[in-house]
Amino acid sequence: MAERYGLPWSLTAPGGGLVLQRAERGLEIAGDIKRYGLPISADFVSGAAAHRRRYGGGRGQLVARACGFGTGVVPQVVDATAGLGRDAFVLASLGAEVLMVERVAAIHALLEAALTSALNDEEVAQIARRISLRHADSATALEAAVSDWPHQPQVVHLDPMFPHREKSALVKKEMRVFRELAGDDEDASRLLEAALEVATHRVVVKRPRKAPPIEGPPPQHVIESKTSRYDLYVHRSLKSGGGNE
Repeated sequence: MAERYGLPWSLTAPGGGLVLQRAERGLEIAGDIKRYGLPISADFVSGAAAHRRRYGGGRGQLVARACGFGTGVVPQVVDATAGLGRDAFVLASLGAEVLMVERVAAIHALLEAALTSALNDEEVAQIARRISLRHADSATALEAAVSDWPHQPQVVHLDPMFPHREKSALVKKEMRVFRELAGDDEDASRLLEAALEVATHRVVVKRPRKAPPIEGPPPQHVIESKTSRYDLYVHRSLKSGGGNE
């Protein structure tokens, strides 16, 4: 658990001032509130996670459609850019086995704490048991990260950081924390290449709706909403029973 990080932990980031710390609600990353807003944490039990689990739209959600949920189809998913685990938990709540891979040590610590809390919560423990976690850089070590996962990496889900201008209204305070810890995903093309090598069935890439695709092979399909889209790279079809066509 997070004890190994030697809390409180000053995080190296441009401008500095970020700290991994314990708080009443659990482990969190905090900094100057004017620059970063409220502290961020991962939470699979309450708040937005609970609301999305109960009222989020089930298999009709964009991420579920992109990952291939359908009649009799519950894919096994590697979330290779886990972040705070929001999409991973949604997919697990729909029945998928999910492997979260996160490269930033501090964010991995938040996920680890949230997963432990969820495993100890009666209402969501069954969902949490379907989630595994690895600390690795998916752009360079995705194959190794999935090697001991006891499931087939049918779908690899990617949500790489999109390089907005600093003054853009899209750069929310929470995202500033991620950018200062992880930077923009300038290796997104290498990340896509690694995902395509590992996924047995498809890779799905979340993008802002008007953003260009990641450099590399063009997606075969696109699923859009008003603000975002998923680019789909399909090796073979998912079907009932976990097989392929």
